[in-house]
Amino acid sequence: MAPNAKGALLALAAYAIFSTHDVFIKILGADYSPIQIVFFSVLLSFPLATFQLMQDATPGTLLPKHPFWMALRTAAAVVTGFCVFYAFSVLPLAQVYAILFATPLLITILAIPILGEQVRLRRWMAVLVGLAGVMVVLRPGSTTLELGHAAALLGAFGAALTGLIVRKIGADERPVVLMLYPMAGNFVVMGAALGFVYEPMPVEHMGMLFVISAFAFFAGLLVIGAYKAGEAVIVAPMQYSQIIWAAIFGALFFDEVPDGGTVLGAAIIIASGLYIVLRESRSDNSGTPNLRMRLRFETGTFLRPRPREMEPHQESPRVVPPNAPSARPKPHLRGLPGRVPPVAEPRRKDTE
Repeated sequence: MAPNAKGALLALAAYAIFSTHDVFIKILGADYSPIQIVFFSVLLSFPLATFQLMQDATPGTLLPKHPFWMALRTAAAVVTGFCVFYAFSVLPLAQVYAILFATPLLITILAIPILGEQVRLRRWMAVLVGLAGVMVVLRPGSTTLELGHAAALLGAFGAALTGLIVRKIGADERPVVLMLYPMAGNFVVMGAALGFVYEPMPVEHMGMLFVISAFAFFAGLLVIGAYKAGEAVIVAPMQYSQIIWAAIFGALFFDEVPDGGTVLGAAIIIASGLYIVLRESRSDNSGTPNLRMRLRFETGTFLRPRPREMEPHQESPRVVPPNAPSARPKPHLRGLPGRVPPVAEPRRKDTE
C-alpha cells in the first residue's frame, strides 16, 4: 500500500473513533456535568498514558523549558476540554463539528502574534470566507444562540491556541512534559470543582468513561501513525470526515437531522480550511501549523506528536571520512565488476 493511502486510511479510522468517542460524551452529558466527565476521563486515562510514557527515553526532567507557554497551554487545554464536552452535551453533533472546524482559521490568525508568520491576501480571504461560514451555522438573529454555541467557539479558540503553542515549543520540550501538564491541570481543576456537581454513577456509566479515555488514547496513536506514514496535506483533510459520522450518529442515536444552514455553513468552513491546507502544502515553509494540527479539542489524555515526529523517517546519507580505508584509492582493483574501469593507457607507436 502506498504511504499516502496508508496515512489517509489511518486518519479516517482515527476520526471515526473520535466521532464514536463524542457519542459517549453526549450520552453522559445528558445526566452529568462536563466537569465530572472530564475529571473521570482524565483519571481513567492515566494507566494508558503510563504505558506510553514508559517508551519515552528522552533525557531530562519534568520541568518545562518554557514555563510561561506551558502554563498557557495547560490553561487552554483545561478550558477547551470543559467547553467542548459541554457543547457536545447540549448541541447537535453536526453543529458542534461545524464550529470546531473553524480551528484552522483561528490558527491562521493566531500564528501571526505567536509564531510571527505572515499571512497573505489569499489566505486572509479564505479566513474571512470560513468565518462567514461560522456565521451561517450560528445564524444570529434567526435562531436562538445558546451557551453551547459560545462554548464551542471558545473550544475552537482553545484548540488553536494549544496547537500553536506545541508548534512553538514542541521541538524543545520532552513529549512527556507536553502530555503530563495538561492532564495534571485537568485533574486538579476539575477535581477541585467536582464536589459541587458530583452525581453517583452506575457501573455502566463508569464503563462509558473508560471507553472515552481508551478511544481518545488509541485514536491519538492512529493520528500519529497517519502523519508518520503519509504527507500532512493528505492526512489533514481526513478530519473533515467527522461531519459524515456526526450526521449518521446524530440520526441513529439522537434523532438529529442537520438543517440546511448547518450543512451550508459546514461546507463553506471545510472549503476554506481545505484551501488553507493546500496553500500551505505549496509553501516553502514546511512547518506551517495548519498541516500539523488535529482539529480536535485536547484534554491531555494522549500524547500529541511533536512536529518533527510527524515527518516520515528519512535516513541521512552515509558520510565516509576521507581517512577511512574504504576511501583510499585501490588501483589494483580496477577492472573488476563494480569497480572503476581501468584508465586507458595511450597506444604506443610502432617507432617506439
